[in-house]
Amino acid sequence: MVQEVLINDDDFYVPDANQLVTENDTPVDNFASAKQQRLLVGSLYSSLQNQTFLAEANVGIYYTDLQPPIVPDVFLSLDVQVPQNWWEKQNRCYMVWRFGKPPEVVLEIVSNKEGDELGKKLEIYEHMRASYYIVYDPNQQLGEKVLRIYELRGRRYFETSENWLEQVGLGITLWEGEFESRQNNWLRWCYQDGNVLSTGDERASIAEQRAQMLAERLRAMGVDPDNL
Repeated sequence: MVQEVLINDDDFYVPDANQLVTENDTPVDNFASAKQQRLLVGSLYSSLQNQTFLAEANVGIYYTDLQPPIVPDVFLSLDVQVPQNWWEKQNRCYMVWRFGKPPEVVLEIVSNKEGDELGKKLEIYEHMRASYYIVYDPNQQLGEKVLRIYELRGRRYFETSENWLEQVGLGITLWEGEFESRQNNWLRWCYQDGNVLSTGDERASIAEQRAQMLAERLRAMGVDPDNL
């Protein structure tokens, strides 16, 4: 058991971060999962620039001092930020007692049958009280369903067919297209109207297209946009 340290006069204790394993530098992901994680995390930061949140891939979450951390493929936590000094031991991973809340969304990408995503991991996230647990199974390792969404109701997870995550104001959807020069089926965040959250490259491409359209209109009016 990790040693506990008194941090105030109200007899409230937290684990000593110096005794916790915050990272082990062990690479375990495959190319497909790594790209999928970048797409999910990167599009949040590209599209939700005016919101406060923390989203990461392969960062450990300590939900209790009695157990090792669990490391979701992706998580999203609203209204929190990484502390300014993120190299300090207690700031290197997500410790629920420091952020004051669990992440709203935890997501696992299934690459084999060894992760126990529908067993032990589900139980841990349920105990952690993450509002939503998403299991993305692109190769149908666990059954016919490619996407499973669990919503916390009271103390238990219930599987839902609703892909709009009401408590976070985002949806999750399957999308076919190109990301990082790879045409594939992808899991993406979306707005309530079904439009996906854009990546930085997509936003830049849209801006370039708009600039070209504006330039063409100016030329049609006899104005050289290069001289403006």
